[in-house]
Amino acid sequence: MTKIDYQLFLDCVHCGLCTSACPTYVELGDENDSPRGRIYLMRAVTDGRLEMDDKIRGHLDLCLDCRACESACPSGVKYGQLIEPFRMNMAAAGQSQHIGWFKRLMLFGLTPYAKRMRWALKPAKLLQWSGIDWLLSNIGFFRVLPRSLRDVHAMLPPLRKHYGLLPEVMPAEGPKRARVALFTGCAADAFFPQTTIATAKVLQKNGCEVWIPPGQVCCGALHYHAAQADAARGFATQNCAAFDPDSVDAIITNAAGCGVMLKEYHHLLQGSSDEKTASTFARKTRDICEFLMELGPVKPEHSLQLRAVYHDACHLCHGQQIRKQPRQLLELIPGLDLSPLNESEICCGAAGSYNLTQPEMAERLGMRKAKNLLETQPDAVFAGNVGCLLQIGRYVRRRSRRVWIAHPVDALWASYTGSRV
Repeated sequence: MTKIDYQLFLDCVHCGLCTSACPTYVELGDENDSPRGRIYLMRAVTDGRLEMDDKIRGHLDLCLDCRACESACPSGVKYGQLIEPFRMNMAAAGQSQHIGWFKRLMLFGLTPYAKRMRWALKPAKLLQWSGIDWLLSNIGFFRVLPRSLRDVHAMLPPLRKHYGLLPEVMPAEGPKRARVALFTGCAADAFFPQTTIATAKVLQKNGCEVWIPPGQVCCGALHYHAAQADAARGFATQNCAAFDPDSVDAIITNAAGCGVMLKEYHHLLQGSSDEKTASTFARKTRDICEFLMELGPVKPEHSLQLRAVYHDACHLCHGQQIRKQPRQLLELIPGLDLSPLNESEICCGAAGSYNLTQPEMAERLGMRKAKNLLETQPDAVFAGNVGCLLQIGRYVRRRSRRVWIAHPVDALWASYTGSRV
């Protein structure tokens, strides 16, 4: 069983300031679906005052683990360090939520493996590029598919041709300012290869030698959040060996969910033979926007005449406390008008695998986010996480297909080159 520090339960004084930040409480108004309510339930089960049943498990499964409550909490309650080990104990006791075979295949058999993901997306690319996808959509073909297949199809963005293989080392432009390792990830690189390229080239443009370790694998987040800790540790161990964190100034990621996981490797591998390497790995991990603002970005020159809005990815703003840096980068771009967003820090409903495991709540949150985004009448929507881009794209495209949905680094590279990919 995974040990839970009981003091973490006691840190919560049940003041309720977290409730207005919690997406499920905001939607449902049920105290059991609030952070303090879930803490009370977990503590009661731990104390033996309540028996774990389907109702309690349902309230815990509905949590997105977005960490918004941590940002709102004046007492510094580490909610993530409660819900994650509690879910692992539930899984060990055979009480984790049921996931159908297709979704399990998607989550654990395809998504964490970059090459498999690229191959799996090839038929979808062919359908999109040939126009058959458009035709099938118009005749209502996808509406007769099982919901799991409909959901996967609806999340697909316009797919670009994958770049293949990048050089293992990409030299810095101009005077060398840093040597960095680029974490390319799995789903992010498969769905948005143009963002991987933009990230590498932006780093080069800013004087960084970019090393792309060939032995890198998935960060392990999907497995960890699904209470498969051993599998997550396996991925972390492989990455620690592949990246040699002592040899670089920073390890760069462009996906908020990966960034949180990588920055917590020292916790994940605590007590193992890789603990020291994992600690260095975690300490050197940087989100691309965070790193560029620390380094001092080269100012972009080409104008992007866009009315834009930025959505705070949960694992960026809550998990890593990174809020101002992406906005600062976007504000450097000539011609780009960045509008404020209502409920910017409320989760969009992606939350890693949540839009597959909890599709009803994910849809409610996705529609809520799309409504707030479209009220700004944007030409572009930016977000720093692959899951957010997929989820936002799905619900924004229902009402408008003209909106550019992209990562901030895509906009920065477009302003460096004068060409939007």
